[in-house]
Parts: sequence; C-alpha cells; structure tokens
Amino acid sequence: MAMLMPGGRIIALLALVLVLAPGGALAHPAPDGFAPLAKRLSPAVVNIATSQKVEGDLPVFPKGSPLERFNDTFGPGGPRTENALGSGFVYDSKGIIVTNNHVVEGADEIEVIFPDGRTFNADLVGRDAPTDLAVLRIAAKAPLPHVGLGDSDTAEPGDWVLAIGNPFGLGGSLSVGIVSARNRDIQAGRYDDFIQTDAAINRGNSGGPLFNMDGEVIGVNSAILSPSGGSVGIGFAIPSNLVRSIVTQLLEHGEIRRGWIGVSAQSVSSELARSYGLDKAQGAIIVNVKPDGPAARAGLETGDLVTMFDGQPVIDSRTLTRAVADSQIGRKVTLEYVRDRKTAHAVVTIARLQETDKAQPAKKKSAASPTGKYILGMQLSPLSASLRRKYSIDSDVAGLVVLAIEPGSAAAGLVREGDVVEEMGWQKVTTLEAARARLAILAQHADRPVALLLNRDGQLIPRAIMP
Repeated sequence: MAMLMPGGRIIALLALVLVLAPGGALAHPAPDGFAPLAKRLSPAVVNIATSQKVEGDLPVFPKGSPLERFNDTFGPGGPRTENALGSGFVYDSKGIIVTNNHVVEGADEIEVIFPDGRTFNADLVGRDAPTDLAVLRIAAKAPLPHVGLGDSDTAEPGDWVLAIGNPFGLGGSLSVGIVSARNRDIQAGRYDDFIQTDAAINRGNSGGPLFNMDGEVIGVNSAILSPSGGSVGIGFAIPSNLVRSIVTQLLEHGEIRRGWIGVSAQSVSSELARSYGLDKAQGAIIVNVKPDGPAARAGLETGDLVTMFDGQPVIDSRTLTRAVADSQIGRKVTLEYVRDRKTAHAVVTIARLQETDKAQPAKKKSAASPTGKYILGMQLSPLSASLRRKYSIDSDVAGLVVLAIEPGSAAAGLVREGDVVEEMGWQKVTTLEAARARLAILAQHADRPVALLLNRDGQLIPRAIMP
C-alpha cells in the first residue's frame, strides 16, 4: 500500500541527498525542486491513443435459449474495437514522435494528444520489435515543442532522473528517482541493454521519456518488474544511444538494417574460460557457424572464443551481438579469438541480418569413466527413429542423445534426459566410440573442463564438465 507524505517533507528529505564525484567533490547536488524542469519538458511529452479492430470471441445465444438474456449484457460476438494508451515524446519539431513498438503494434488508428489538448492523427513511419521502438509522424502547421537525446553512456547509478508520461491514462504525470543500474539484461530480446530506475513507471508510461537533470532524454521507458502490475521501484528504459541509432534508421529506411556474420554465440563461464587458458570469464564462444556465412568464409569455427571485435573487448555474448548488429554492412572487421589455447585473428565482412539465432550459458564439475556405462556422468545412445520420436528431436540434429544421468554426478545439474550431445571438446560426436576416443584425449589434461555442446529442443547450449 502506498503512503503519502507532505510534499514539503519529501523535498526536505531529497535535499539531504548528495551525489559525490570521485575524490569527494559534489557532482550533482539534489535539486530544490523539479518544477522548472518539468514545466520546460512537459509540452513535448505526448499521450498515444490507439484503436484496433479484433474479432469477437463471445458467443451469441440463440433466441428462446435460457441464456438469451446475456446477449444484451455481453454484446454481440462479432468484431469489436479495443483501445489502448501509452506515452511518447516529440523528437523533431516537424512532427516526429518516438514511442514503444508495443504501444502501437497492430493498431488500426493512432492518435497523438498533446498536454494542451491538441490531437493529431499519426502515421507509422517504422517500428523495430527487437528493441521495442517505433517512430510516428504527425502533420503540424507550426513547429512543435521537442526534446533532444542525451548521451546515455554518461548516465551513472545514483544520477537523478525524471520520468514524464501517461500512467493509467493520467497524462502529464511526473515521477522522480535515480539511475539504479545500467546494462540490464531482462531477457526481453537479444539487444537488451536497459537503464534501470526507481522512478515510478506504470502501465501507460511505456514509450515516455526518462530525462536527466539537463533536460535530455537518456532513455525511453519500456518495461517494469512487478509482481502486482504496479510500480515497485524497478523500471527499465531503453538507452538513448540505442534509440538514436534505431530512430535514424527508421527515418532513413523505414526499417532496421543490422549487421550479421553468421554465428550463434554464448557467454563464458569461469570453467569454460579455464579450458581456454584464460584466468577470467570474458568473451563469447561461437556455438554455431552458418555454412557459407561471413564467419565461415573467414575461417571461424565452432568453439572459437571471440575476445575482441574491431579493436574493442568482447565482454560477453551480448557485447558481440550488439557490436555486430551496429556494424556497417559491407565493412571488414577484425576479430581476435582463442582456439586451442592460442590467440588468432580473422577478418570478417559484415553482411545484412536476414534471420535470428539463439544461444545460452554454462557451469560446473563431474567425473566418470569413458569406458563404462556412463560417459562424463551421462548414459548416451546414437540417435534412432524411435528416440527421435520419443524426445521430439529434429531429423537434421546429429549427435548422441542422453538417456540417463549418473546419480550424484555434476551432469545431474547441467544435462537433462533428451539432450543431444552434438560436440565434445568442439568436435562432432555421433557414435559412442567417437565420444570415448575424444574423451580419452581430453582427459589427458585433468585440470581442464571438457566443453560439451548440447542441443536442447533446438537450442544450442554449451556446458563445461571436468573429466
């Protein structure tokens, strides 16, 4: 339950909070109030109202039926109109509006409503579902109040932020908080890089701006983490530097043109990093290479650990995914990678993304004999038609299916019955003899985990298990 305090007391509390720069100097003292900032910025923040025709799913009861009287209550079962509300902001005085994709997706009609009551019909310029951004255009006779994008990379945890939007249809609502964290991955998509804030974000705030104290947009409010559906102080905004890139492309092309090199990649666990001779978990492991793709033509292989992309360190798979996506199509880029515990380089020509890839993480420790019933704590079998049917394994998947897991082994926490071991030590294995021979070689280095590539319901998952 929310508790209200007198406004004067809130300001008094805020005034005690100071953000210190390195060395103890005051970086951003708490403002005396946010009214001047809100007064300047609010005219450029708009409400987005959408309508969409949907097919009815309620039955129409026949005349004479005991339930006929409910027809008047529920209405006809035919098509009906659904309305939704969100937020947005004026990006350009000529009538360019930025909002979330999920605010306008599927809409038949879109209206933009200004704080002074002016209402405009909007056209959809373009939208990008992976980043949840959309651009609208309205026809205005005079220049519109607008706000600019700031540099989201300069936002630091502890910085003051101001959110303005249309929560629950209450247009022009303000909430204040701080940047709680940056670079959040909330599993919303492959390009997740959210700013987390404790400024109150609720339903209807979607698409609205998150401002810094200079009045610049550093994020577009997009999602909340909430068991109740209301704000619990964990909101997420798309960083403005990503917004700038997406909006520019949508205005120029009406679509997004992302780079692609034809690999699926996975972040590194500490165990996997050790198997590559690294002392810390950093980089992205290639778990799948598209035949005839740019990476394949450059000589990259499954199991290569990418550590640098175009001179920049690759922290994890998200870093690599975003760097590739943001690269100019046709550009040649140098990748640094580790193979067989040795550093190498490859020059890859960026192509245009045409399809999506998937990938996921790794962990832990186990022991087992390569000659007994279990191999690395797993009972394995070559694939057969009956096993494919039993475990719903596609016909193009090759490897050894896991029938059982040795009780108490590390594999019990990492591998599941029905998983297919496609590779062992980054080499394909399709027979038990091949798996035992490969493990015998890898087990010579008792201090190194064995890297497995599992196929689970079509998803490639690397695992690291000690021999």
